[in-house]
Amino acid sequence: MNPIEHLNKTFDHRIRLGIMSALLVNEEVNFNFLKELLGVTDGNLASHMKSLEEAKYIKVKKGFIGRKTNTTYHVTPSGEKAFANHLEALEAMIRQVR
Repeated sequence: MNPIEHLNKTFDHRIRLGIMSALLVNEEVNFNFLKELLGVTDGNLASHMKSLEEAKYIKVKKGFIGRKTNTTYHVTPSGEKAFANHLEALEAMIRQVR
């Protein structure tokens, strides 16, 4: 088995890796927290979030805190499984080169 074949292209980008990592250790995370954590622009983060949402790896919840919009995200069960499989493939690659 070649581990590289089991990598998920959705997680190829470092920003998506960061998003998924943050969401797996937090029940839900809001847009501004992710933006600050990852050091990205609104547009850049939004495009990566859209890709993860289209893959059904994250769920979006829009609401308000007072008059300000508040968008939060959480990982779906399929997103959690897909990311775990991706990490396993990365670990297998590392073990192969040691």
